[in-house]
This record gives sequence, C-alpha cells and structure tokens, in this order.
Amino acid sequence: MAQEPAEPAVPSDAAVSGTTAQEAAAPAEEAAAGEPAAPEAVADEAPAEETPTPADEAAAEDVPAAAAPSAAEAAPLSTPSPQPSGPRPPLPTKMAPRPLKKAATPVAAPVAHSTPLAEAARFARVEEDGHVFLLVDGEEYPVGQYPDATREEALAYFVRKYDDIVSQVALLEQRVQAKAPASDMAKTAKHLRAQVGERKVVGDVLALEARIDALLEAIAGLEKAERAIQDELKAKELAAREAIVAEAEDLAGRDPSTVQWKASSTRMNELFELWKAAQKNGPRLGRGTEDSLWKRFRSARTVFDRHRRAYFSQLDSDNAEAKQAKEALIKRAEQLSGSTDWGQTAAEYRHLMDEWKASKRASRKDDDALWARFRAAQDRFFEARKAANEAVDEEYAGNLEAKEALLREAQQILPIRDLAAAKKALQSVRDRWDEAGKVPRADMGRIDAGLRKVEDAVKAADDEHWTKTNPETKARTNSALSQLEATIAQLKDDLAGAERAGDAKKIASAREALAAREQWLDMLQRSAQDFS
Repeated sequence: MAQEPAEPAVPSDAAVSGTTAQEAAAPAEEAAAGEPAAPEAVADEAPAEETPTPADEAAAEDVPAAAAPSAAEAAPLSTPSPQPSGPRPPLPTKMAPRPLKKAATPVAAPVAHSTPLAEAARFARVEEDGHVFLLVDGEEYPVGQYPDATREEALAYFVRKYDDIVSQVALLEQRVQAKAPASDMAKTAKHLRAQVGERKVVGDVLALEARIDALLEAIAGLEKAERAIQDELKAKELAAREAIVAEAEDLAGRDPSTVQWKASSTRMNELFELWKAAQKNGPRLGRGTEDSLWKRFRSARTVFDRHRRAYFSQLDSDNAEAKQAKEALIKRAEQLSGSTDWGQTAAEYRHLMDEWKASKRASRKDDDALWARFRAAQDRFFEARKAANEAVDEEYAGNLEAKEALLREAQQILPIRDLAAAKKALQSVRDRWDEAGKVPRADMGRIDAGLRKVEDAVKAADDEHWTKTNPETKARTNSALSQLEATIAQLKDDLAGAERAGDAKKIASAREALAAREQWLDMLQRSAQDFS
C-alpha cells in the first residue's frame, strides 16, 4: 500500500499572516511622516540662548524638497489676519533643537513641493530673536525658535517642515489614486493629520488638513472595497473547502464492499493535495473555521483509511480461504487425471467444475495460477479419453458401413402399405442391427435416429389398426348409434305435435334439438364405417 503524505498542521493566523510589502513600507512612511526637529525656543527670561549647531543646520538642510504646489494647494483657504497689536502670547520656556529624521524614499515620489517664502509669510509672524508664530483664522500658535538666524532662515526652516508633510500627503494621494493596498495608509494619514494639528509647521495648514481629511475618507472607501473583495474571496474559499470536506466525507461514508478502492484512494489523495494548496495559497478563513473544517476532513480521511485497511485485511483472509479450497479441488482433479473409467470420471470432473464455480475467488494473480493447474489436470484426462475414442472409432469403421446398409433397407419399408409385411421386415433389420456391433461415437446419434424414425412409423400404423379393430370400441359406437337414433325419432314426433298445435316456440326448440342430434348421428356413422 502506497505511503500517503503526512497530514498538514493547521497554521494559526499569526503564523500565516506574513509581512506584506505595504506593511514593510509603513515604518519608512511613518519615519518620513515624522516631524523634523525644530530648534526649541529659549525662554524670554533665560540669561543665555542655545543656538543650532552646524550639525543641526545640516540636518535641517537634509529634509527632502517638497513638491511644487498646485494652484489649489498654493491658494490659502483664508486670508491671514493682520498681526495683533496687543501683547504676544508667552513663548515656551525652552525649545532646544532636536536632530531631524531623514524621510524614507517613497515608492513613487511626487513632484517636488516648495512653498515660496512670500506665500508662507502670509501664514506666519517671525520675531527678531527667531521665534516663529503660525497664523490661523486670526489666532497665533507658537511654532518654535530658530535662533542666531535671520527671519527668512527661521521661516524657511518651518516651511520646509510643512513642505515635507505636503510631499507625504501627495504620495498618499498617488497611492490612493492607484488603488494601492490600504492596510497602512490610514495610519500614516492619521499621523500626518496629528502633526498638522500640533501647529508646528508654517503653511496653509487648513488647506492641508482638508486634503488629509479627504484622504482619510478615500482610504476608508478603499478599505471598505478591499474588505468586500476579501469577504468574497473568503466566501469562495470557504465554499471550496466545504466541497473538499463534503467529498471526503462522502468517500468515507460509502459501504466498503461497494467502493472502488484504487480510484477512491487516488481521489482522497487528490483532495488532500487540494486542501494543502488551499491552506498555503488561499485566503485565511479564521482559526476557528479552519480548525473546524480540518477536523472534519481529517476525521473523514481517518474513517476512509480504517475502512480500506479493514477491507483489504478481510480480502486477504478471503483470498487465503479461497486459495485453500481451490488447492483441495486441484488435488482431487489431479488424482482423477489418470483414470480410464471415461464415463464415471467425466461426471466427477463436471462435479468438480461446479464446485470450482461456486467457490470464492482468490486474488487475481493466485486465481489465474490455480485455474491453470486445475485446467491442466482436466486436459490430461480428456485428451487421454479423446485418444482412446479415436482408436475405438477407427476399430468401429467397418460396423458403421454395415449399419448404414441396414438403415437403407429399413427405410425401404416406408411408406407402409402392408402393416404385417412392414413389421416382419423391421424385425429382420433389428435382428441384424445388434449383430453389426458398435459404430464410432460421432455417427452413433445419426444412425440410431434413422432407425428410430422407421420404428416410430411402424408403431403408429400398428396403433391405428388396433384402434379400428378393437371390439369394445366398436360395441360402444353401435350402442351410441342406437340411442341417438331413438332420440332423433322422439324429437321428430315432438316436432310434428308442435306443428299441429301451432306452438312456434316449441317448433323452434324441437327443430334445433333435432338438427344437433342429426349431426352427431352423422359423425358416429362415419366412425362406425372405419370399424367395418
């Protein structure tokens, strides 16, 4: 029996989840979405200020150039309020610079975006000491300080941070438009939205927030469509798995005595391979569903294998029993193969053949070999009998010529004209028939049938003659004639009386009865003539 492949373990969802290219790209995008460190402001009352180091400035310059804004992106959502004349909001006590993070290389980089300082100046106020404030709908938000630099340099630093977010938003918009997998885009968009909400960049943050909100809505639509597609794939996969399990259960539930085991075993192995392929390549159905289906499939395979083993075990037992019984028949056939009692031995072989047909079959290979031995024993006997018969037939060839002459003589008796002469001639042929001896077996039936035909014709003629001359039969016929003639005479008298009385009904009845008796009388009279 062929070794079957090992049963697969059902992997957990965590084990088969895998890391997609999009998931691998997410940390890079999140890193790109990270906020570049801004130089922290020094408190107004601080005696000394911390200035950006050359490394900080180099890091700030490493921030990738943002894409050039479109007309819609460049246009501010609202006109910035004039700088307030009242007292400024207090600055943070300390705003030390943090090292900037390099943005990860995007999959499909958008066109570089760079907000002109003149445009950005509408959304910010910069003090002499490098403090930068974001202006949004008439309110000021402290962004940070870039000390020991000109106002333009301080503004440019925080504009670059804004442009970096714009570039990432543009990249997400391209991915949404291309209907890329949405598994990580929502997280990235929310992170960018939070960055913009912190008001630590300079630019048209309201327009940028609107773009990010539109992105979130579009990503939600993509996620919904992806879930629908995934649900459809899962439904198809579930139906396919259910079909595999149902067919396996059908194979396992059949009567073992009616199963075509070779074909069924091949099909069960194919179902197992289909299951492994679906488990490896198909969508995940959830641990609970997959475990339930696998338990059913494994149970069906176990029952099928148990039935198969039991069937072939019983088959081996039956084969051994059948082989033993046929070995006994072969032994008896071989013992009879040398017998010269042709008639009795031939009958014994017929009985042995009946027993052979009624016995159980062994395996095909064993049964063919056993039959060959049994048939060989039979052939030895019947070939010996055939040879003996051929010798006898050759010896009886002369007897055949004598009997054929007697048969021609007997056939001259027909047709029979004189019964006594025919019987005498037939008896003469019979006397010489037995003296002629036996004829070959092939001609025995033909010769005997020819003589029997003549004998039957003579016997039929003799029986007919006896019937006609039998006194008892003749007497019975004469008595019936007398009775019938008396009845006819009485019926004639009745008819005459009815005619005189004019009774039409009696006339008709008498005439009918009289006609019937007269027909009987005619038949009896013809029979009586045969006895005369």
